[in-house]
Amino acid sequence: MVHTDPELAARLPGAAERGEIRAWFQPQVDVQTGRIVGAEALARWRHPDLGSVPPTEFIPIAEETGEIAEIGRFMAEEACIAISEWDLDVSVNVSPTQLEDSSFTDWLERTLRRFRAARGRLTLEITEGRAIEHATAVVRRLDRLRAVGAGVAIDDFGAGHASITQLKRLHGTELKIDRTLVVDASSAAFDLLTEIVGVAHRAGIRVVAEGVETIEQLQRIARVGCDRAQGYFLGRPMRKADLAEVLAAR
Repeated sequence: MVHTDPELAARLPGAAERGEIRAWFQPQVDVQTGRIVGAEALARWRHPDLGSVPPTEFIPIAEETGEIAEIGRFMAEEACIAISEWDLDVSVNVSPTQLEDSSFTDWLERTLRRFRAARGRLTLEITEGRAIEHATAVVRRLDRLRAVGAGVAIDDFGAGHASITQLKRLHGTELKIDRTLVVDASSAAFDLLTEIVGVAHRAGIRVVAEGVETIEQLQRIARVGCDRAQGYFLGRPMRKADLAEVLAAR
């Protein structure tokens, strides 16, 4: 249960329409080549009076109040636009609340048909804000989205309730390893990472390591066979224009 901040809850409606919500992008690199091959679109809220409101504060409120619908549509469209401009893979967070709303998945299906460049390049990262209550219906909707070119990733693997079983149940195409496993330098963590990557690759699933903050961590996830990496060592979340400059300099 979210303990909603009344002030934030009152100011959040219409934030995307007013231009207060922005999409920032954090690059993802190919572990073997070091090239930027993708990015994650991240919602940022800057209120004219409150200033920057952390996503850890406003996203749970948005899910609780239903404002996640407006924010989710805005972020998905921004991701599709970025793909069209950059010819780059882009992922966007989607909560179970959004997936259980047929109007959102119907809208996203139409959007993917409209943005032809996004087919095969947009990945939906399933977050664990709360459990998926109507899994059968959600899987059907995800299958329809996959049919028009969306990928499906399980976010924060290694934390919460995410599992290979859940990934397969949702017909996932990507697994994102949580930073808690990435920063753990123990031999037990290395063995677990090796096992996870092996299982994922045998199922044809791409593996992305999150929270990479040092060269040692990057080298370790390379040894276990992760496909992509994301983290402050490789690039912080940045404004769209800033990432565009980085990509232009490649």
